[in-house]
Amino acid sequence: KERLIQPEAPVFIPDKYDEHGKWIDGWESRLYRGPGHDYCIVRLGVPVVLRGIDIDTSLFTGNYPPQAARVACVSDDVLPAGGWTTIVDTTDLGPDRHHYFDIADDSAWTHVRLNIYPDGGVARLRLYGVVRPKLGTLCVRIDPLALDNGGRSIACSD
Repeated sequence: KERLIQPEAPVFIPDKYDEHGKWIDGWESRLYRGPGHDYCIVRLGVPVVLRGIDIDTSLFTGNYPPQAARVACVSDDVLPAGGWTTIVDTTDLGPDRHHYFDIADDSAWTHVRLNIYPDGGVARLRLYGVVRPKLGTLCVRIDPLALDNGGRSIACSD
């Protein structure tokens, strides 16, 4: 699952194996033989207003998930038990490509769950959005340029 959020593009290494068998650069769930589906929960570093999602099935040509849905929640728990809201309905996916989805919701989220139906492989999950800082009611000194306080670079010169 950790490979799902790696910053670099996925790679194929023909002769690489690990304790699970053939190594693949991404998240590959086990084959489902009954009812249900697989999912992966990503806890965001800071609350984020999501604007888009990229589900990248690169390198997965035969074992990609046929469908996926995206849900999100706000929780102080590391692993939330409930309160999930659908942010992108269940949609079809294809093999070996990027799948981009726009999000038109102004809510800030702390967790995103990728549901894949029923199973398969996803090379990378990319979330795009704007940080929504958690500012308390107390008067405290903050760094307004820090990413987790909403700071972002908008222009520069060479």
